[in-house]
Amino acid sequence: QVQLVESGGGLVQAGGSLRLSCAASGRTFSSYAMGWFRQAPGKEREFVASVGWRDGSTFYADSVEGRFTISRDNAKNTVYLQMNSLKPEDTAAYYCAAGWAPSARPYEYHAWGQGTQVTVSS
Repeated sequence: QVQLVESGGGLVQAGGSLRLSCAASGRTFSSYAMGWFRQAPGKEREFVASVGWRDGSTFYADSVEGRFTISRDNAKNTVYLQMNSLKPEDTAAYYCAAGWAPSARPYEYHAWGQGTQVTVSS
């Protein structure tokens, strides 16, 4: 019921910043928890961050905490991922997802975007 479209990816030098956006359409966007995941070629999809639908509580992977910030604007049906101090190991396709509750497990999410590529050069 929810369609997600990511944008904002690109090529950035190490230490730089990017802000990813995930625009949602469909019913009751504000009723879903939102998450960001990333996947590099040949690697497993990994959790990045999530935000709850009710109180906006946020959770982060240890690898990004302190550098990335997830937020949501329910009025705009959009979730963001502000990425600062980017490292080459952050290079991946980034996906936003909608789920029933904040979770680090991909299978807890029922809707996924098509991804946006983030490449960090050293």
